[in-house]
Amino acid sequence: MFDLKGYLPMILDGMVITIEVALLSLTIAVILGIAGASAKLSGSRIAYSISTLYTTLIRGIPDLVLMTLIFFGGQILINNLGDQFGWDYIDISPFIAGTATIGFIFGAYMTETFRGAILAIDRGQIEAAQAFGMSRLLLFVRITLPQMVRHALPGFGNNWMVLAKTTALVSVIGLHDMVYNANLAGGSTRQPFTFYLVVALLYLAITGISDLLLHWANRRFSIGIRQV
Repeated sequence: MFDLKGYLPMILDGMVITIEVALLSLTIAVILGIAGASAKLSGSRIAYSISTLYTTLIRGIPDLVLMTLIFFGGQILINNLGDQFGWDYIDISPFIAGTATIGFIFGAYMTETFRGAILAIDRGQIEAAQAFGMSRLLLFVRITLPQMVRHALPGFGNNWMVLAKTTALVSVIGLHDMVYNANLAGGSTRQPFTFYLVVALLYLAITGISDLLLHWANRRFSIGIRQV
C-alpha cells in the first residue's frame, strides 16, 4: 500500500521508543498526580499552596515551551553547576528529558483528575470504615483506591490519549521517535506526506487499542454499579 523504500524498520523502531516514552511518562504522571491530589486534600495550607502552584503553572504554559525549557535550560543549569564543582560536561539524554517533561506536565492534569475522583467518593463509606477502626493504609486500599479508580477512569483515559499524542514533541529535542524518523525518511525520499501518514496511522493504532483497554477497565471497575 505504501512504498516506504526500506524505511519501515526505522519507523517501527521509532514507534517502540514512542511507546516507551508514553508508558514511562504515564507512570511519572500518576505518581505526581496522586501526590498532588493528596497534598490538595491534606488540609495543610503549605502542601495545598505548593500543589496549586504546580498545577496552575504547568497547565498555563504550552507543552512545547516546557519541553525546550527543561531540556535546554536544564542542561545549561546543570553544566553551570558542574563548572563550580569541576565536573565534566554533562549531556542530558533526550529520552530522559522528554519522558520527565511529559510526566511532569501530565502530573498536573492527573492531580485534578484524582482529586475530583476522591471527592466523588461517598463520605459515609469512609466514616464507616474509620468507625470500624481501619488504619489509613487499609482504608485507602479497600475503600478509597477502588472507588477512586472508577471515578477517575474517564479523566484518566482522556489524559492518556493526549499524553500519547504529546510524545511527538520529543522529536524536537532530537529523540529518534516515530516523528523524528519519519522526518528523516521523508527528507531523504522527498515523500514526507507518505511517512507522516504512516505515523498518523500508527498513532491511531496506539490510541485505538488504548480506547479498547480503557473501555474494558471501565466495565471491570463498574461491576455492581448501575449505569445511568
